[in-house]
Amino acid sequence: MIWQQFLSLAGSYPLALRGLGMTVMLSLISLVLGTALGFGLGILRTGGNRLAASVIGAWVDLIRGTPFLVQIFLIFFILPELGIELDAFTAGIIALTNLAACFICEIVAAGIRSVPTGQVEAALASGLSRWQRMRQVVLPQAMRIVLPPLVGQYVLLIKDSSVVSAIGLTDLTRVGWLVVQRVPNGLLVFFLVGVGYFIVCYPLIMLARRLERRMGAAHGEVQL
Repeated sequence: MIWQQFLSLAGSYPLALRGLGMTVMLSLISLVLGTALGFGLGILRTGGNRLAASVIGAWVDLIRGTPFLVQIFLIFFILPELGIELDAFTAGIIALTNLAACFICEIVAAGIRSVPTGQVEAALASGLSRWQRMRQVVLPQAMRIVLPPLVGQYVLLIKDSSVVSAIGLTDLTRVGWLVVQRVPNGLLVFFLVGVGYFIVCYPLIMLARRLERRMGAAHGEVQL
């Protein structure tokens, strides 16, 4: 019986590859766009403009405080009622990019705020403009703190991408639901789905650990 189920699963190999490819594509595009947008929002939030900081902070809190499933439903099902038609792939990219940007914004803002005030004052005394201070002094120091949680956030985003199956995208999770209708062994099917996500996420998990160790070693050297 188990052997027959494995044979049936082998027949779903092309579909599984398609779902894995969709998951990787969604995650990669959203990571790139979300990182760029998140860094921009993080810099604006710490730039001294109270209005911009308040608006960005309110949006970030709203996104972080509501379920991602609700957000993607609003984008895919509600926007068409307002005249904005989006296909499932575009809706998934927008929702994932927005989610990533909001979390990355907080990570970047925290990293920028962690830079010692004396460093910023010294750069100001040197006659550097705000953008020069940010690019040459603040961001290089903040990146050492930002990188480990940033990579960790990438892992979370890849796992969150499974929610797009709810709007019909054939990602890895949806492939699991399709296969389990033909192979009535949900435990086996979704175990393999979990293995697929683990394969994608594991390199990033190891990278995050390595960055944390390097950051900890550097901090220890500074303490000495």
